[in-house]
Amino acid sequence: GSSGINAEYGGYRHIDCAPAYENEEEVGEAFTRVFKSGKVSREEVFVTSKLWNTYHRAEDVPTACAKTLADLKLNYLDLFIIHWPVCMEPHTGQGLFPVDGNGETMMDSKSPSFAETWGALEKLVDEGKCKNIGLSNFNIKQIEEVLKVARVKPACLQVESH
Repeated sequence: GSSGINAEYGGYRHIDCAPAYENEEEVGEAFTRVFKSGKVSREEVFVTSKLWNTYHRAEDVPTACAKTLADLKLNYLDLFIIHWPVCMEPHTGQGLFPVDGNGETMMDSKSPSFAETWGALEKLVDEGKCKNIGLSNFNIKQIEEVLKVARVKPACLQVESH
């Protein structure tokens, strides 16, 4: 319930969000309360979120960003990154991890390229919806594929490590 508020009042200034964390609505409510209190302004907080694996098609990227912005109750993201270099089948109604009849993860039948996804992210920058865009969990070959086409260079590479 109060994780977003604890982070804000605790002095944190970078909040790392993602639809996969399944708490963006709760964090958005906390942002609203904290920003309204005047203890911290939106401009003082760097907010990151991520594009989930079922939204890699160019036509789905704006929808994913719009949902994240609505859930977080923000007008823009400071950083929007591709969460994983994996494209799963969209529009199945199965949530984060769509599976087939055998329980196997359904990969995207259209297999959008990183270039396609990246181009859609660049448009979000052009529209002011994201100040920066980046990558997460990409290997060097995948990064180079993006760099070949990137008009807006990746601002970061976030890597999950255990």
